[in-house]
Amino acid sequence: MAPEYALSGRFSEKSDVFSFGVLVLEIISGRRNTSFYNEELSLSLSGYAWKLWNKENTVELIDKRISNPRLNAEITRCVHIGLLCVQESPVDRPIISTVLSMLSTEIVDLPLPKEPLFTDRWNHSYIVSSSSQTGNNITFTVLDGR
Repeated sequence: MAPEYALSGRFSEKSDVFSFGVLVLEIISGRRNTSFYNEELSLSLSGYAWKLWNKENTVELIDKRISNPRLNAEITRCVHIGLLCVQESPVDRPIISTVLSMLSTEIVDLPLPKEPLFTDRWNHSYIVSSSSQTGNNITFTVLDGR
């Protein structure tokens, strides 16, 4: 789910692009974003993929069932495109026609993706901001007739 939709209910074409990017990363990794959690490395699949891509180690992300040394460059390119789609700001994400062009042509210079929202950066600030707890109290008054 796109951050802008999750946080404020705003939905747009860029929300669909975000979802497409998550789907690309799920297919490549063989893991579901909703069930992915790596406490040491990242909060989410997109964060984990970004860290591996940033270290030029996306081969580690690729599901062993689809891994093929001859195709790893193409799969790494798809990870790159997926990461462009899951950038935090909708303005930074490509439009869907650009994504299709990136996938179907040999555009040499893809832009560098920015760090996704759900990585250690988000995780630490979330933990700090959510560490203070509040409680709600409710009082019931039951009237009993004589």
